[in-house]
Amino acid sequence: MYWDTLLVFLALSCWATWAIYKKRLSKLSIDNVPGPTSSSLLKDDLFNRHAWDFHDRSTEEYGHVFTFRGLLGTRGLYISDPLALTHVVLKDQAVYEEPGWFRDWNRMIFGPSILTTLGEQHRKQRKLVNPVFSSNHMRHMTPIFYDVVYRLRAAVLSEVEASAGEINIIEWMGRTALELIGQGGLGYSFDPLVACTKNEFGEAIKEFAPIVFALQFWRILSPYYTKYVPLVIRRLIVRWAPQRKVQRLRQIADDLERHSKEIFYSKKSALERKDAAVTHQVEDGQDLFSILVKANMTVSKEDRLSEEELIAQVSTFVFAATDTTSNALGRILHLLATHQDVQDKVRAEIAQAAPLVRERIPYDQLVGLPYLDAVVRETLRLYPPVTFMGRDVKGDVVLPLSAPIVGKDGSTMEEILVPNGTMVLIGIRACNRSKDIWGDDALDWKPERWLQPLPASVSNAHVPGVYSNLMTFLGGGRACIGFKFSQLEMKAVLAVMLCTFRFLPGKTEIYWNLAQVNYPTAGKRSTKPSLSLKLEVL
Repeated sequence: MYWDTLLVFLALSCWATWAIYKKRLSKLSIDNVPGPTSSSLLKDDLFNRHAWDFHDRSTEEYGHVFTFRGLLGTRGLYISDPLALTHVVLKDQAVYEEPGWFRDWNRMIFGPSILTTLGEQHRKQRKLVNPVFSSNHMRHMTPIFYDVVYRLRAAVLSEVEASAGEINIIEWMGRTALELIGQGGLGYSFDPLVACTKNEFGEAIKEFAPIVFALQFWRILSPYYTKYVPLVIRRLIVRWAPQRKVQRLRQIADDLERHSKEIFYSKKSALERKDAAVTHQVEDGQDLFSILVKANMTVSKEDRLSEEELIAQVSTFVFAATDTTSNALGRILHLLATHQDVQDKVRAEIAQAAPLVRERIPYDQLVGLPYLDAVVRETLRLYPPVTFMGRDVKGDVVLPLSAPIVGKDGSTMEEILVPNGTMVLIGIRACNRSKDIWGDDALDWKPERWLQPLPASVSNAHVPGVYSNLMTFLGGGRACIGFKFSQLEMKAVLAVMLCTFRFLPGKTEIYWNLAQVNYPTAGKRSTKPSLSLKLEVL
């Protein structure tokens, strides 16, 4: 049975591979756009953890628009031109859909969530979820955040005192981000945040993005085997697949589903039996999921989300809020450790706002601290947690450019006819680092740039991002819905931890890997998330 199943799967994989490769043989209208050549059909220059040089060098050499070749010769456009991005994420967003392989793969992991749905179903979900992340609700989340962060502070203090002072800070950031989305987002505790303990579920979430990125070949093929291979066969293949990464991913997906169902059904059961504490929690809106459940109970039947959709939102919240925010926090602390002057300035600003060690800075004052905000913004500009996002073109479309490019034939191109089926990559990092927009020092980490009026070139570029003239959280109908939640998390953690510890470089070299969400490791050879810093108690 096993070998028969495997042979069927391999045959379908070969057929899908040929279907993709055939596209390479046809002449596309984008062929006049310059771009780097691919070194091999089976080598992926874009989707590998050491691909920084390819992305940066290609942008430097070819500008804000260039063609690329991915796995199996698939070709597409890589864009960071602001006007082109405006059409992709705003004006023509219905034409530029998230790739089928991206949605199919994530649907297998998370279910029919806001991350994996399209059209009316996505609109319905976003309409319900959007108000949950308002500034007003973030204001009510702040006390919950502080409770979690003070537990983090106590745990790290114990670990620092018991060791030589050097700890894996990314592990603690991951555990904290998981508990913050648990307490503030779901009304559920994932982690007591106690020193000398481990959180296996938190570690699993941190492994998810690196594993998924390493399985890019199978992600690209997913629309074919999800369409033609029955679910029962796919499950058998996954269960018996010899690849260690596949088995680990299956375990992570199972754990995520189990936790999500436990959270949803425990809350539903408590509501049905009219448990006073849970009823009060939902009615009072003490966490974001309670607000969502309450909103879902009050809308019309047509706009109401199913149980499957609500469970899928839980899974998506857990992954998205944990991995991106924790790695962004890790990057900020890594930079502060290597820029002691900046760290001292941030600490002084926080200390002035909260002279007492355990004093809690109110929400409006916390989000308004100018230098802390500048450090966060500059880090998210130069080092966005996500380097690029993909889109598939559903129909021939004209893509205008803010600045003309020179085609391979020497002609000037002010717009590009993009044919149906083309993959488009949104260059988040490339746009954020554009010298045309940010000036000659665009590649420098300079928080001070946010403390003075930004260059006219920034506002004139009309970058279509939802956050601070940046593409970090995307824009349009598929922009990151929880970016305010993430901002508050980061600032609450920094406000408490910087007043307790001085962060210094550790002995181990830190290497940042390109992935679905970029992550640090101890050197280039390791694949396990790690960020060792030395902490001194103030």
